Amino acid sequence: HAALSRRYVLCEVVSEDPRCRQCIEDRALGLAVRDAIARVHGDYGLACCSISFTVKYLNAYTGTVLLRCRKDSYRLLCSALPFVRYLESRAQRYPCFLNTLHVGGTIRTCQKFLIQYNTTQLLRLLQNCTNEEERQCIQKSLLSCSLTEEQSLSGDEEEDDGTE
Repeated sequence: HAALSRRYVLCEVVSEDPRCRQCIEDRALGLAVRDAIARVHGDYGLACCSISFTVKYLNAYTGTVLLRCRKDSYRLLCSALPFVRYLESRAQRYPCFLNTLHVGGTIRTCQKFLIQYNTTQLLRLLQNCTNEEERQCIQKSLLSCSLTEEQSLSGDEEEDDGTE
């Protein structure tokens, strides 16, 4: 079972450049992370991290990213993430950085964390409203969102092993 132990690293892509959102895609993100690992940890670090490394989920609209790696190499991965300085798309570089939010043993624990994190961010947003009109705008935009629950079809979600 030790060979199947994985870690999921939940991050958000932070950028001042609004055009950066359009290049948040699996390939560009994977290359940027691998490049950062190679610069920080060399070929050995890259080889260790590349085994079972993948961009499991990303949402370009919110900038949320879920990376998967082996349990024994997640520290190498996490220590290289602050060195991601840009995403590249169609020969254009968009400055950004990755903010690590959570490291979990399953996708489910990362989802739970993300719900809690988003709730906190939303409350902060509502508290910073200067008038009732702003507050109603936020509430209206929230009500217009529709959430649909999707079942994981990949089947590679292992159960919590209690080692988070």
